[in-house]
Amino acid sequence: MRMFSKLTLALALAGVAIAAPAVAHPKLVSATPAADASVKATTRIVLVFSEKLMAPLSGATLIMTGMPGMQNHPDMKMSGVTAKVGADGKSLELVSAKPLPAGSYRIDWHVVGGDTHRITGQHRFNVG
Repeated sequence: MRMFSKLTLALALAGVAIAAPAVAHPKLVSATPAADASVKATTRIVLVFSEKLMAPLSGATLIMTGMPGMQNHPDMKMSGVTAKVGADGKSLELVSAKPLPAGSYRIDWHVVGGDTHRITGQHRFNVG
């Protein structure tokens, strides 16, 4: 009986070890522009994640958090910006109808991967 218990425990632990990668959450692995980078006016931002995303449940909002010469600039959601999952399935692409004006920006993103858990985060960069 004792041998059966050790074998059962070993099989259960092996099952957990094999299943562990399947329950991993998507992680932000790179971005263009990079975190806290300063870039020239751009119309495209790309966030790349560690796994495929569920397009209908993933998205982002672009917020202007500061403008040169304007103290205490309130956070302002940028209009004319679309967010969608890229053709590779692992990237979230934000496209602006016009080049972004000089200022500081924050992207509030949310993604859902294969484990169906919603993961949220932020990414900041500057234009100027």
